[in-house]
Amino acid sequence: MKKMDNSIKNVYDNVISRDPNQPEFHQAVEEVLDSLGPVIEANPEYIDVVKSMVEPERVIQFRVPWYDDEGVLNVNRGIRVQFNSSIGPYKGGLRFHPSVNLSILKFLGFEQVFKNSLTGLPLGGGKGGSDFDPKGKSDSEVRRFCQSFMSELWRHIGADLDVPAGDIGVGGREIGYLFGMYRKLANEFTGVLTGKGLSYGGSLIRPEATGYGLVYFAREMLATKGKSFEGASVAISGSGNVAQYACEKVLDLGGKPVTMSDSSGFIYDSSGIDREKLSWIKDLKNNRRGRIKEYAEKFENIDYTESKPEPNTNDLWATKVDVALPVDVALPCATQNEINAAEAQLLVDGGVTAVAEGANMPCTPEAVECFLTNGVLFAPGKASNAGGVATSGLEMSQNSIRMNWSREEVDSKLEGIMINIHKNTFETAEKYGFSGNYVAGANIAGFLKVAESSLSQGIL
Repeated sequence: MKKMDNSIKNVYDNVISRDPNQPEFHQAVEEVLDSLGPVIEANPEYIDVVKSMVEPERVIQFRVPWYDDEGVLNVNRGIRVQFNSSIGPYKGGLRFHPSVNLSILKFLGFEQVFKNSLTGLPLGGGKGGSDFDPKGKSDSEVRRFCQSFMSELWRHIGADLDVPAGDIGVGGREIGYLFGMYRKLANEFTGVLTGKGLSYGGSLIRPEATGYGLVYFAREMLATKGKSFEGASVAISGSGNVAQYACEKVLDLGGKPVTMSDSSGFIYDSSGIDREKLSWIKDLKNNRRGRIKEYAEKFENIDYTESKPEPNTNDLWATKVDVALPVDVALPCATQNEINAAEAQLLVDGGVTAVAEGANMPCTPEAVECFLTNGVLFAPGKASNAGGVATSGLEMSQNSIRMNWSREEVDSKLEGIMINIHKNTFETAEKYGFSGNYVAGANIAGFLKVAESSLSQGIL
């Protein structure tokens, strides 16, 4: 709160008083508003935009009844937060996970507004999902749930209104079931979802996009200090889609990935996760749906640490008895708030040069402050993990013109977008007195485009 002037602080205080039990949303709002002081000072009229931006344009909540394979009725809760559409249709993923609640979806939707703005594409921000857990469910159960979920959601989305995508718990299988139900109910075939299969309107590079984009951004960030991934030791958390393809692109650029994790624990491979090992991990997680501990059983000289039962712990970042993790680059790709202040300090002590967020808000505010104070290059997720939504935007373009671009074309466009996001973020931070602070640069750059659009349209 130290950077907020009174007018901005009043907006934040109002957010707290209106929704006192939404800590994740409060955290996301505070992080953005902390950066906007110089902008409001230079453009006092933007304070009205700030007041409107912290309130979603629309929140839709609905029940999702479905029968499991034993014939037992289950009822989950579905939510879609349509946060801001001033620069384009709402765009943001669907998350199926037991932790899903309104606070988390509002935080994700709010972040999405700025992330989508930074891509330079005409995309608004939204997010949605359900407290349904696809883990351990049969394909038939997942299909029945998705069809029930879409039987309500379809009324509120459309190719020019709201275009959801996947997120945690929503992969190609779920997108397929959701799209099929939408097509049946709406009686039309449009690009209403992204992340689709290649046979029905999907885009090449979309599965790889977030991980590739993350590493492209980190590469640009390292280059400002005359550094690169060549020979760098890289810690990656998670082992899902983002982590896998971040690992792949790190290998492309000559780096040495040494870690991956899941909810059961993490592995540390001092010799590096090479392409053969990465291929094995992809099969483990994508096909066999196994646990990362199996990696330690398959390969030699692997350290495996089981996760602690306490909530909000991630042993990857606090290795054995609080020993600093000796890495050059850290790419947290698992979930929000996975790195706290103490764990950030361990990374600093281990000599980390750069940290780029592959997940949404994986570093606590205290962790971010630790990195910035110690001169570590730090990229916030709204900038560094924007590659996924950028390529979703490219998928929307291909759907609109009824064409498919080649893998090389999409990858080239993605790389260009990430380079531009870095340039815009870096230069905006310089302009407003936050030299080298990518958090402030991303917040301000994302805000300015939305603010101008909102004022032009009358702040509706």
